[in-house]
Amino acid sequence: MVNNDILRRIRYTFDFNDAEMISIFTAAEHEVTREQVSDWLKKDDDDAFKKCTDRELAIFLNGLINHKRGKKEGEQPEPETRLTNNMIFMKLRIALNYRAEDVLEIMESIDFKLSKHELSAFFRKPENKHYRECKDQILRNFLLGVQRKERPEVESE
Repeated sequence: MVNNDILRRIRYTFDFNDAEMISIFTAAEHEVTREQVSDWLKKDDDDAFKKCTDRELAIFLNGLINHKRGKKEGEQPEPETRLTNNMIFMKLRIALNYRAEDVLEIMESIDFKLSKHELSAFFRKPENKHYRECKDQILRNFLLGVQRKERPEVESE
């Protein structure tokens, strides 16, 4: 998935305004301007659109974890320079404090069947023989399920 699309979906799902988006980056000890956030959230065909890098999305997701669950004492994790769907999925699961059962329930709520074994394969280390790559479809469906759970009053896609 495109990082900008993930950022837009998260903003919409939790109804974050610009100030909240900026404070999420700040929660990861990274300063951004309203203009930067605005440019990342623009549609791809907009002249002011700026691509959100993996590092910038990693910073945002780390900030989302701090925002939702509270900031841990000590040094903050170093943001990844290269993100995979598996890493994004894991960071979202941590931020939302979801157990495997919660994720499976969300996927089931949008008629996407996934077993506990399939799910756990996404959260393994890549060198593990049971590791499975998280495809765009799975991440997109998870984000849609979270959106429907968090904003049931808004008609989803």
